[in-house]
Parts: sequence; C-alpha cells; structure tokens
Amino acid sequence: MDAFYASVEQLDNPELQGKPVAVGGGGERGVVSAASYEARKFNVRSAMSGVLARKNCPHLIFVPPRFERYKEISKKIRAIFHEYTDLVEPLSLDEAYLDVTENKKGNPSASLIAKEIRQRIFDELHLNASAGISNSKFIAKIASDINKPNGQKTIPPEEVIPFLEELPIEKFFGIGKVTASKMYSLGIFTGKNLKDKDFEFLTKHFKKSGEHYYNIVRGIHNSEVKPNRERKSVAAEHTFVKNLTSEIFMLEKLVKIAEELEQRLIRSKVSGKTVTLKIKYSDFKTQTRSKTLPYFIKEKAVLLETVKELLFQEKVLNSVRLLGISVTNLNINSKKKSEKPINVQLKFEF
Repeated sequence: MDAFYASVEQLDNPELQGKPVAVGGGGERGVVSAASYEARKFNVRSAMSGVLARKNCPHLIFVPPRFERYKEISKKIRAIFHEYTDLVEPLSLDEAYLDVTENKKGNPSASLIAKEIRQRIFDELHLNASAGISNSKFIAKIASDINKPNGQKTIPPEEVIPFLEELPIEKFFGIGKVTASKMYSLGIFTGKNLKDKDFEFLTKHFKKSGEHYYNIVRGIHNSEVKPNRERKSVAAEHTFVKNLTSEIFMLEKLVKIAEELEQRLIRSKVSGKTVTLKIKYSDFKTQTRSKTLPYFIKEKAVLLETVKELLFQEKVLNSVRLLGISVTNLNINSKKKSEKPINVQLKFEF
C-alpha cells in the first residue's frame, strides 16, 4: 500500500487530502510512524523525530495513529488477495507476498493479476497500492518500490540478472545503511560489483550473510510464500515523556510493561524461554540484554524477576527514553525439517 496510514487518514478526513500529513507525534518526544507523499517532498520520513519532521516541513499536520482502523482496512485488502490465491504471506498491515502461480481466477498473467488487484483496492477501498512481480520474493519486493506510488513493475526471469547487476547496492532489500557503507569501503557499489566478489570473499567479510548476498545477486532465492508464518517473538515497549535516570523509576515502568506483555502472551497462547530487556538511551543508542531460562514462561512475576536481573546486570549508560521486554524461543510446534516440501521453480507467464 502507498503511504498506508497517512492515506487512510486522508481518506477518512477529506480536509487532509493534498496536504502534508504525518501519522504520529509532533511533540518533543514524538516519532513519525508514516508520512503522506505530500510530506515526503519535504524529506519527512517514518521513524523521524517529530521535531525534525516539523523543522523540515513547518506546515506539517500531525494526526494520532488509529491502528484499529488500519487493521480493519487491512483485513478487507487481504480478503481481496484471497479471492485470487490462498498463498498470501502478510509482512505487515500494508504489505504481503502473493504466489499466483496457480490462482483461483485461472489468469495466466501475474502482471494482469497485480493490475486487477490494485484496481479493485482502489474501486472498493479508494486507496492506492503498488506491486512488484517476479519469480522470487526478493526480486518482487525490490520491484514493488520502483514505480511507487500507484504503479507496478514486472521483472521477468530473463531480466533478473541484468536488473540486479545495474541496481545500486543500497537498493537491495535487506541491505541497510551500515552494511551499504561497509560494502562501499570494499568497492561494492552495484549488483555487478557484488557479483564480482567470490563466495570466500563475501563470507569472510559478512559471515553468514555473505552466502545470502552471494546467492541473491545471482537471482537465487528459494523462499516460498508462507501463508502461516511462525511467530518468533512477543514484545511490549514504552517510550517515556521524560527520560528516566534511576533504575528504581525504570523498575516501576517495567512492571506495567510486563503486565502488558503477559496479556499479549496469553492472547497469543504462547510462552517463551528467552527474555530480552531493551533499553534505548536519550542519545538514541539501543542496548539489549537477554537471558534464556530452562523452562517456558509467560507469567508477569517470572518476567519481572528475570528483567530485574538483566536491568542490574550492568550500570545503565545514560538517561533512558524507552524500555521494552520481549520473549522469544517460543513453544510453537513446527514441522520437522524432514517434512518440509521440496521447492521447485515453476515456469510462469509474466
């Protein structure tokens, strides 16, 4: 979806249409969750502080997020997806992978299916969507950003390698600023530069990720679309109006966070063994401390006892603006690897 949260706000409030809108907080502690395309012209981006966003765009309009409304529309969008295929893998409220190799409409063209879905979203929900079409999730994801907003891009199999070779390395999905900077220092600026590096070079400099980079630049990405993705973590966190300077004050806040996390674990019907304390300081540096227990937990009392130990494990580095607790290593049953189906690359008309 194109600028999903902001577009929903403009849809529900016509007075916001055509104006720069940011979903989030515009105060001293506020953060932008989403920005309309009118706001993006002024370099307003998600995850930007509200203060900086307002500095870049003095006439920016801030609106508080309404996640229940976004979830409501997201369900309607997914209902449209499922009219075409049951192989739908949601990434978030506003994004999903669809495998339409065998689709319910019997349409032999993935590009025409994408165009039809986008048109239906606009006709029924009055929102714009963009799409990427290719023979793997990785390439489709990159392609989905090329003709945004309200567009689509098809990269057929025979064009995948030439496309990747010309692509700037920072445009590769999953390569962030830190990794891109490291690649620049190694003379890697494009997919072609990356492809010129052998397997040993990439694993030496990027460890396990090196194998991933070696494969993707050669168009090798065998991850199938998974309709029911296994949940890996449950978390809760709070950002505070005023920075916390004492562990005693932090413990008070962690009690409420643990209560919220307990309720989320109960609703999700899961428990976990690994507890992680997240600390974000006033200078925006983030620190995590984890402990794995010999048994599964979800009770607030045990969460707090573990978090307390992690909090006092070492002295906090600075005043704290955010605290969070997450539970991983969940007790979700998954199929044994031996039961995993063999993936076969299918031929498909684009």
